[in-house]
Amino acid sequence: MTVLTLEFRAFPSGDPLSIRSGAPRAIPAGGEAPSALMASLVYVLNGPNLNLLGSRETAVYGDKTLADIEKISAAAGKHGLKIAFRQTNQEGTLIDWLHEAKAKAAGVVINPGGFTHTSVALHDAVKAIGLPVIELHLSNIFAREEFRHHSYISPVARGVICGFGADGYRLAIDALAGVLQAGKK
Repeated sequence: MTVLTLEFRAFPSGDPLSIRSGAPRAIPAGGEAPSALMASLVYVLNGPNLNLLGSRETAVYGDKTLADIEKISAAAGKHGLKIAFRQTNQEGTLIDWLHEAKAKAAGVVINPGGFTHTSVALHDAVKAIGLPVIELHLSNIFAREEFRHHSYISPVARGVICGFGADGYRLAIDALAGVLQAGKK
């Protein structure tokens, strides 16, 4: 039986943690190879109006704030994952972050908010990056207004989690960790 030992080390520049196995070895001046860096980083991306969580339609979205949800997402450390947690109200910024994830991350959890139902551009970006992506919604979008029943993201996502409130973030990260561990996309 082969035993794999993982060592986590942060770079002074603040780059993601590196993963390496076996005996200690020299790290090249530029840091670890991208594939080693990518093994530990997951982007958790949040779309429009999610900055208002905790005060906006609490009967639908719950009383947790985005800061509370970021703490829930930080529990991904139990899987050996580092989280890049971000929110924007701008569609183009979400697309830029997805493109960035292609070079830096192992996978993405995305709550695209209202862009779920309108954005072909986000659909194309998710499809283009070639990473496992979990689509996430706090509310059950299928139990709400009919226009929310269609997602442009779902056809290109690895999976969808909706209706579990803030706990959906933990579920999505757990699911993504399982996908990454199994080596599936």
